[in-house]
Amino acid sequence: MDEASQEDIISMVNTIFEVNDFTKTEFSLEFQIKDFKLKTKFEELARKLENMRYVCKLEQMDDGKYIIIQKFTPKKQRKWLNTAWTPRILFAIVISFVMIDGYYRTSGTNSIVDIGDPLEMAAIYTLSLLGILGIHELGHIAAAKAHKLKTSWPYFIPGLPVIGIPTFGAFIQSKGLTINREILFDVAIAGPIAGLVIAIIVSIYGAYTAPILDQEIAAGLFAESKLIEWSMGEPLLMHASLAMFGKGGEGHEVLMTPILFAAWIGFLITFLNLLPAWQLDGGHMARTLFGAKLHRYATFGSMAILVLLNYWLMALLILVMSSKNTGATPLDDITPLSRNRKLAYIGIIGLAVLCAPLPSGFWSNLLS
Repeated sequence: MDEASQEDIISMVNTIFEVNDFTKTEFSLEFQIKDFKLKTKFEELARKLENMRYVCKLEQMDDGKYIIIQKFTPKKQRKWLNTAWTPRILFAIVISFVMIDGYYRTSGTNSIVDIGDPLEMAAIYTLSLLGILGIHELGHIAAAKAHKLKTSWPYFIPGLPVIGIPTFGAFIQSKGLTINREILFDVAIAGPIAGLVIAIIVSIYGAYTAPILDQEIAAGLFAESKLIEWSMGEPLLMHASLAMFGKGGEGHEVLMTPILFAAWIGFLITFLNLLPAWQLDGGHMARTLFGAKLHRYATFGSMAILVLLNYWLMALLILVMSSKNTGATPLDDITPLSRNRKLAYIGIIGLAVLCAPLPSGFWSNLLS
């Protein structure tokens, strides 16, 4: 550490905290402090130090709480992630993939029931799907901005149009340090909540416009392989949307239109994000609430749930990624979450259940 900056830091810490003891090592400054208004004061110190290219960490020792300050060396990020064109190019690719996928799905549906011009329907499908994903990421960005945390623009991930799903979602990168558990929790929860609101709106519109077929006609189309049984699971929220318009019962078959499919993808991505696993949004929330050890167990539990739902590939992906990086660690990993945030997490568990792609017929069998 530079001697001049050391003196400034020591003076700064003594101004903000009541220091009981101070130790200077080769690479760090360590302050034993008293626990008065710790969260707010530590956040103030962390922001000041970050601007000076230093990082502080709050740790609980046997003899009290310590603030450890070291020189901050930013991680070198991949050049392609740092360029301003990367998120724009990815977004353009995803738009084209979603449009192609929407055109293909509309044409397929039109071979059974005419739902509209394929190009127009593809545009509505693209607006619906990217609206869900875009608002999800904007929710993260808004929460980060509220906590003075800088982030990148969203990076949209291209998928497999026609043969799969046209996009695998999006992500943002933090350009600052996560100071405490509450900031990590707030940024994590904001995305799924914002995206889910749009997914519900899309689901209701999709349910309203979805054509229905008589059971006998549908049976003939299944026999001719013009219709394929939906086997990817149905979220309760989608079931409820169909029920609003009398389309969720027996005696007829609802066609999976591109709009309904966009809603289904939105519910699926929300469900996956709410799992208390790895560095998914739900994983960040679980990490702030339960700590590192229980978060690891929750990650394994999430993989088991995915296996039971027949989403083996996603379970395997979480296993591989979590072995490389278990999760985010706030600088202040001591101060617990507020009571309201703990209650909000109970609601998150409920939303995950409502968005889960449960096997076809599960809800009807449960209610019968």
